[in-house]
Amino acid sequence: MESWDVIIVGAGHGGAATAIALRQKGFAGSIALITRENLPPYERPPLSKDYLAGDKPFERILLRPESFWADKDIALRLGEAVTDIDPLRREIALYDGTRLRYGSLVWATGGDPRRLSCPGADNAGVHAIRNRADVDRLKAELAGGARRAVVIGGGYIGLEAAAVLRKFGCEVAVLESQDRVLNRVAGEELSRFYEAEHRRHGVDLRTGVTVSGIEGRDGQATGVTLADGETIPAEIVIVGIGIVPAIGPLIAAGAAGANGVDVDEFCRTSLEDVYAIGDCAAHANPYADGAVIRLESVQNAHDMATTVALAITGDHQPYDAVPWFWSNQYDLRLQTVGFSTDFDRAVLRGDPADRSFSVIYLREGRVIALDCVNRTKDYVQGRKLVEARLVAEPERLADTETALKDLL
Repeated sequence: MESWDVIIVGAGHGGAATAIALRQKGFAGSIALITRENLPPYERPPLSKDYLAGDKPFERILLRPESFWADKDIALRLGEAVTDIDPLRREIALYDGTRLRYGSLVWATGGDPRRLSCPGADNAGVHAIRNRADVDRLKAELAGGARRAVVIGGGYIGLEAAAVLRKFGCEVAVLESQDRVLNRVAGEELSRFYEAEHRRHGVDLRTGVTVSGIEGRDGQATGVTLADGETIPAEIVIVGIGIVPAIGPLIAAGAAGANGVDVDEFCRTSLEDVYAIGDCAAHANPYADGAVIRLESVQNAHDMATTVALAITGDHQPYDAVPWFWSNQYDLRLQTVGFSTDFDRAVLRGDPADRSFSVIYLREGRVIALDCVNRTKDYVQGRKLVEARLVAEPERLADTETALKDLL
């Protein structure tokens, strides 16, 4: 039986960053990086943006050149999936029955796209955007002439995909079940701004609607039917309604968790020498007032990877990183820092009509988050306000003549 000092399951941002950080911290033991895909580690955010649009080839979204992994003595095990974990024997089983022994195990599998449960959801032409294969199938249909698209879900993935599809000249409808897009992650000012922008670009954006089924002919999607009976014609259907954490083997092995696997401040699960990071890790986040959350972002994956690499090399430093995120849609660059959840006041800085503004979120007078649209200076300086948990006067925050850094 093969033995590895560290086995990392999942080769997305978190898994790859863990392997890299271990070597940077001087870890000399053996490392195996296991992924279900037959591809070396690559970036995920460009999938719904530059890669889908054709602005970046696959080689430009690789996290490292292919030669890097061999040079750092990191074994890439491509096209393999873990089906079972034996925490007492410190062994994992792969899909083909192979068993591997580990010293430390890092679970960085992220999640699988949440699927529609309505009739017709398995028709051809219904897509998720989670990996390269997903987007390659979508690009093939666009290259084949498909030009009518329906996007189900008004989160960032859905809105980014809609923007790219409009670039291709597609007729696009976006369907959101909530009363506004970005309902879970942003305040109303930002939601309404992006709704108006997409409509200005010709998107048929609808909120408060429910999908009842995917129509099809000979197994191919032809439209999306709403609860009121209307059918919107579609050759392409993109489903962006969240993910399901890929934690089955961990939970079966006895790890604690429900919506994600529970981890402590060092990203340790309840199983000895088993860590979890990234989208699948439920943790008490200091910037969410200690609430246990899953955070689906590249920042979280990278910073948790650093926490784990330090712990494995004997330097235990609690995870404490300011959350940040970005989204590109049309010529708009949104940069977000902090969590706006449970804010009690939103301060508008700048004018949305200028397509350059920020929304600053407060709770009990403290700055907890910013959404900055085409306003990088606010994002950079506002991050310091979030880190400091600054109590600030709303009038000064709104004054564009006052630099945010001057409030510290």
